[in-house]
Amino acid sequence: MNIGEIAKRAGVSRSTVSYALSGKRPVSEDTRQKIQRVIDELGYQPNASARALANGRTDTIGLVFPPAGNHYTGMQLDFIGSVTEAAAAYDYDVLLSPSGADSDRSFQRLLGERRVDGAILMEIRLQDDRLDHLTAVDFPSVAIGRTAHPEGGWWVGLDHTALAAACVHHLADLGHRRIAFVNRPEQLLRAGYESAHRGLDGFTKAAAERGLAVRTYCCGDDPASGLACLERILHDDPATTALVTLNEAALGGLYGGLAQAGRHVPRDFSVTGVVASRWAETVTPQLTAADVPAEQLGRLAVDLLVERLDHPDTPARHHLLAPPISLRASTAPAAHTHP
Repeated sequence: MNIGEIAKRAGVSRSTVSYALSGKRPVSEDTRQKIQRVIDELGYQPNASARALANGRTDTIGLVFPPAGNHYTGMQLDFIGSVTEAAAAYDYDVLLSPSGADSDRSFQRLLGERRVDGAILMEIRLQDDRLDHLTAVDFPSVAIGRTAHPEGGWWVGLDHTALAAACVHHLADLGHRRIAFVNRPEQLLRAGYESAHRGLDGFTKAAAERGLAVRTYCCGDDPASGLACLERILHDDPATTALVTLNEAALGGLYGGLAQAGRHVPRDFSVTGVVASRWAETVTPQLTAADVPAEQLGRLAVDLLVERLDHPDTPARHHLLAPPISLRASTAPAAHTHP
């Protein structure tokens, strides 16, 4: 069923049908109702591409989300799900683009062909050429994460500095003096991933403030890397009694390594970190953690992008979240004797 058929049955010109559908020019109420009756009778659904041509909108937003390693972690999949759900509430579709740097062909296609009305960017780096490029071409976008200089930008973020520091203070208050930090993989730290850098920064400063003996480690995003990292921690300093992690994907391995070493959580060893609640609740004992509100971050990013698309002159806005630590079962006062 096409516009020509509708025009013939309604006894009007094709352009009148087109104007009635797109709202680009006024059409009398009588004519509009006549056209609507034919459309209802025929069950006509305007083609999305034709509609996009008519009103200059695709009703699609791009989610630019390179997997950090060779796979998406659970937390990343939570973000993708939350953005898709929030966009659907506004009648937007989501096009996922696993684009990295701004020279990336997929990224250029997304922009050059205007396949989407706006974009949400994830896996933000302190210096992010993708965001610089979008700003330069004035393409509406929102970042989930902050660059080194986020002033004047549209973004939602998690305060990794404050959250990692809160984990350190929690452990120090329980009497732990020797603590390890398990970060994301080394290549992400080298690439300037903001969460890895800001988390490390918060951990280091809080540990210095409390006069703690600490070691920091990078760890691959998988359980096997977590196990190897835990073995390294106990090898480097067997008197370590606690760790803080930003790496949810390694969590199972960290717990497994402690079990293998005969360290009971939380009696002999406390574990805490910045992790989405559903991952914190899948380990035993459940993890005391600053819960990453993936759903809220995804929803806020979509809200901001839709606001930006509907009101292009709105001054830039952002949201920085710092959820409290949820006390569960993986931390306890430091034991005075160590195996």
